Amino acid sequence: MKVLAAMSGGVDSAVAAARAVEAGHEVVGVHLALSRMPGTLRTGSRGCCTIEDSMDAQRAANKIGIPYYVWDFSERFKADVVDDFIAEYSAGRTPNPCMRCNERIKFAALLEKALDLGFDAVCTGHYATVTTDADGNPELHRAAAWAKDQSYVLGVLTTEQLRHSLFPLGATPSKAEVRAEAAERGFSVANKPDSHDICFIPDGDTSGWLAERVGTATGEIVDRSGAVVGSHEGAHAFTVGQRRGLKLGMPAPDGKPRFVLEVRPVTNEVVVGPKEALAIAEIAGARFTWAGLAPSEVESGFDCQVQIRAHADPVDAWAVVRGGELVITPGEPLVGVAPGQTAVVYVGTRVMGQCTIDRTVAADTVAAGSVAADTMAADTMAVV
Repeated sequence: MKVLAAMSGGVDSAVAAARAVEAGHEVVGVHLALSRMPGTLRTGSRGCCTIEDSMDAQRAANKIGIPYYVWDFSERFKADVVDDFIAEYSAGRTPNPCMRCNERIKFAALLEKALDLGFDAVCTGHYATVTTDADGNPELHRAAAWAKDQSYVLGVLTTEQLRHSLFPLGATPSKAEVRAEAAERGFSVANKPDSHDICFIPDGDTSGWLAERVGTATGEIVDRSGAVVGSHEGAHAFTVGQRRGLKLGMPAPDGKPRFVLEVRPVTNEVVVGPKEALAIAEIAGARFTWAGLAPSEVESGFDCQVQIRAHADPVDAWAVVRGGELVITPGEPLVGVAPGQTAVVYVGTRVMGQCTIDRTVAADTVAAGSVAADTMAADTMAVV
């Protein structure tokens, strides 16, 4: 195939490009310039898309012996990822910019351009595997190394995008093996640290970064009854499950720590409560997609596993499409789930699809409803 290798300047994408060449493909390397004002140097594992990263990618491409280009995707990245990130936080949601980047940049804008130029596939250094079923339909599966598996952040890919995606590292048992291979190939990035932070907030100060862009506005911190227990300077600085930085004016009646349960941007309120209230019995989202063919039981429901963070453990669940939403009921309560997060649904190792979480149902609310229903039934029986 004619393959466009997305080269970030890291070790994974460099080895992936080299493996694509060895597999017999005609490979061209491309580095995406995602910032109009990229930093010159990285600081350890912080940030990416710097000038240094571009140079590292070029050195790897030269070593492999493939053509190399830098494409400016900064405007598209700002509109589809950065501005979306700001809008979501302003709406009281907790977005995942890596999901948006994969969805709208690497496997939408980049893939579209690649196909227009006559390429057959885009190659990346993600740890995941694409297979086909008996009828030739693509399926996305977890990588061999679960500790490094990145299928979660690829859960947004559609059937057609999977047909044109190549992940040469999917069967690799460990990251150590990839680094060793990079060293053998003479890549200067063999021991380069992985990037862990949001690439456009390299110092890790998300709250401060948002405050510069959306401003500050004093509001109230309230408990579940509506009683005011503190104040804040901007609801965007809080996310569900947060404990630190609340600076509450009075302790909880039971003396236990309180956590953020909800962010209300319309009223500029932050709701706090006990840790037990973070347990979620149901999640749902109207913006859902299937990675390959949709399961045949979407309207009757099917058993699955759900994962709500990139490095979270999957939890047994039941999923169904109802009322225009993908509704997921975990077998055990999920903790600290926020609207805006992505829920990825698996059946075994296969990624079935995903949804952006629009709403959640607290486990104690469900329990209270069950108790109320039982009491009502008992009262009815007594009257009869």
